[in-house]
Amino acid sequence: MNQLIERPISQRLHLHYLDGLRGIASLYVVFVHVEPSRGENLPRLWSLFENLLRYGAFSVVIFIVLSGYVLMLPVVRSQNGHISGSLIDYIKRRSRRILPPYYAALFLSLLLAVTIFTLEKFTDFQWNKVAGEGPFYPNFSFIDVLSHLLLIHNLSHSTYLTINPPMWSVATEWQLYFLFPLLLLPLWRRFSLLSVVIAAFVIGITPFYLLNGFSMSSSSWFIGLFALGMAAADIGFSQKPELIAIRNSLRWDLLAIVFTVITFLTEWKQLGLDIWIGQSFCGLAAVCLFIYCTKLRIESKDVPYFIRLLEHPWVVALGGFSYSLYLIHGPVLVLVRYFLFYLPISPSMFAATCYLVGVGMSLLIAYWFYLVFERPFMSSFLKKRFR
Repeated sequence: MNQLIERPISQRLHLHYLDGLRGIASLYVVFVHVEPSRGENLPRLWSLFENLLRYGAFSVVIFIVLSGYVLMLPVVRSQNGHISGSLIDYIKRRSRRILPPYYAALFLSLLLAVTIFTLEKFTDFQWNKVAGEGPFYPNFSFIDVLSHLLLIHNLSHSTYLTINPPMWSVATEWQLYFLFPLLLLPLWRRFSLLSVVIAAFVIGITPFYLLNGFSMSSSSWFIGLFALGMAAADIGFSQKPELIAIRNSLRWDLLAIVFTVITFLTEWKQLGLDIWIGQSFCGLAAVCLFIYCTKLRIESKDVPYFIRLLEHPWVVALGGFSYSLYLIHGPVLVLVRYFLFYLPISPSMFAATCYLVGVGMSLLIAYWFYLVFERPFMSSFLKKRFR
């Protein structure tokens, strides 16, 4: 059995379900950020629908675990347990992949804000905060701009949700990119995998209780979630006998279901649990899902329907420009809402149109944004996958 698992691992394996999962998570975030009400009470059916959109933070958890998983894959597959090339090469690759779309989205957000300010200055137009409610804010300070340029806006409670609020997690992920080779990998090479995960959670959770304001904006416990992604890659691809035994002996599908159920139970407000607890269980569910799906793909077994759904070409294509969708959907949703706000339509029609037009326009503009600002900076391998 071990030979059956070990033989294909050394080969190039395309895990398309990861791209599909990233795409669905990004699309869910867009739905979460739609503001469907103008202040009126919507029918109960809309309230039930909105209750399904309460878990946007879980999508960010999936992004973080995915980052740890994807960055760890080449390390686990390597002969020496190091990242490819030098540290400078690694930083260049990460910068090329993340920064150009980020700064383009930031520039467009600032340009939109300047346009609004100019209209307010020289015309009778005044920005209606109620009409413009959503994931974009045209009013911000120089410190907000500077912190976003330096990708440190997540380190202050006063800056992390300004300008284009979804960008807070990009700063967090950017900082994790540096912790990966400078701290987490050395710990992984020196100690056991479990030690790395425990150390990462201790480092990440300690500020939550000592520096609550800083921790809430930076989501410092994401260090532990990132380490969980590293662990999933190590368990899924390692040739160490103890990890092979773990990979082949546990029911990862059942564990994924169990941790998912626990995740939603911990979200029950009456329990009053700290935010990092539920998100950590969500991370564990994602880890089990990755190991389970990857194991099926390595063994070339028939996969369940939900994996085939994640690997559908349209879903994988959505994952291809999911980063652009995440970056640019905020201003798009707010502009769509602003345009619809003054139309003489019923509350239900306003809500439905916000979702249909807002999500549709977000997808359309994000794909254009991807072609112009993201795809030219991707590696040739990624370009081929999302062509």
